[in-house]
Amino acid sequence: MSTGATWQQVQAELQRRLRDRVWLPGEIIPAEAEIARELGCARTTVNRAMRELAEAGLLERRRRAGTRVVKTPVRRASFDIPIIREEVERRGAHWGYRLLSREKRVPPVAVANRLALPARRRALHIVSLHFADHRPFLIEDRWINLETVPGFEAVDLEQVSANEWLVQNAPYTHGDYGLSAANATAQQAQLLGVEPGAALLIVDRMTANDQQVITSVRLAYAPGHRVQTRL
Repeated sequence: MSTGATWQQVQAELQRRLRDRVWLPGEIIPAEAEIARELGCARTTVNRAMRELAEAGLLERRRRAGTRVVKTPVRRASFDIPIIREEVERRGAHWGYRLLSREKRVPPVAVANRLALPARRRALHIVSLHFADHRPFLIEDRWINLETVPGFEAVDLEQVSANEWLVQNAPYTHGDYGLSAANATAQQAQLLGVEPGAALLIVDRMTANDQQVITSVRLAYAPGHRVQTRL
């Protein structure tokens, strides 16, 4: 491997060694410096490749204890962040959208903690309703840290949803994604056209860049929605 090897190339080689059982489950693998010398690349390149494999659940890294092959690798599901308009259109339905509220204010403590905002720092709160063939599809309840997307305040959210603009204009490096079921509140039931207490699928999602959390959103889907992902 040449000195110009990318971390992706190094990662592929390390994955091969794991797949071919060159390194066995539970075994401590060579140090980054040793692998870098063997492959003829920078140690930082090896570090990035190992970090990716650790995040994928294939390696376990412990300070001063070395890097070990995970005995039972965790299989992680991959979740895409869809543009809701395209999600509706893929179902063969006509997408519609209504902005319900847009307000810059101090978020509740739980939201401020999730956004990692200092006390009393304001964020933008947006609530909107998406439709499929003129029927309520989901409620988008979103908080945005405006420091991470300084141009966002000028966006006309009557013309484009926050979801679509952020997917296209706010790159993220990591986040989290939670699925749960909840009974519709009176307000949710009115917006979605269902009975109070109806079972809703809830998606809670946070995305961040290397420095700051960008947005935290809760999507409440009308009954009957199904989520599909890849393994």
